[in-house]
Amino acid sequence: MLISAFILGLLGSFHCVGMCGPIAFMLPVDRSNNLKKTSQIIVYHFGRLLTYSLIGLVFGLVGKGLYLFGFQQQLSIIIGIIMILLVIIPPKKLSKYNFSKPVYKIISKVKSALGKAMQKKTLETFLTIGFLNGFLPCGLVYMALFAAIAGGSPLNGALYMLVFGLGTIPLMTTAIYLSQFLKGQTRQRIQKIIPVFVVIIGILFIIRGLGLGIPYLSPGPAYDAVTGGIECH
Repeated sequence: MLISAFILGLLGSFHCVGMCGPIAFMLPVDRSNNLKKTSQIIVYHFGRLLTYSLIGLVFGLVGKGLYLFGFQQQLSIIIGIIMILLVIIPPKKLSKYNFSKPVYKIISKVKSALGKAMQKKTLETFLTIGFLNGFLPCGLVYMALFAAIAGGSPLNGALYMLVFGLGTIPLMTTAIYLSQFLKGQTRQRIQKIIPVFVVIIGILFIIRGLGLGIPYLSPGPAYDAVTGGIECH
């Protein structure tokens, strides 16, 4: 599943460039010093990865709670179905149910903090910008968070989101140099691939939840070895 996280981040970064690209382009990097510029960009990405990991940790904790109640397999199936539905349902219908509205105030504060941070050039500033950037709403981040919940533990959730974030780094780093490449048919083709891949991930989660006894892909139901070994007389 970690491979799917990286590929989702890699393909999704074409979408991220549209959402977060302006922030990356406006980073107050020192363009006169390549070494300093590189270190500033690395710190910026570290801030994003830190946010993704922390959010994954929290959602993984939710998944662990559901796992302890015996809902792990059902949860995997439900998340797989949700991911597929979010791709199949027309965007116009989904726009009627804007789940980001309750957090609009928080988002506005994040954007305000980003604006203030952009005026400075210290390494701590780039960490702050990256950290705040990770909280901005993004549909593909939501998809990754669904998967983080299905991980069933805080560690798995954090690891899934970390790998997802790593997948976004290559394009987010080179976007400014590939601006021509990202325009026209090339970008449109890759944008079309993203929903297909999300559906594939959704199907994998459903298969995983079915417990078909396929090693690594769809393990059989796990039984408690302790209670299973107790005999009643």
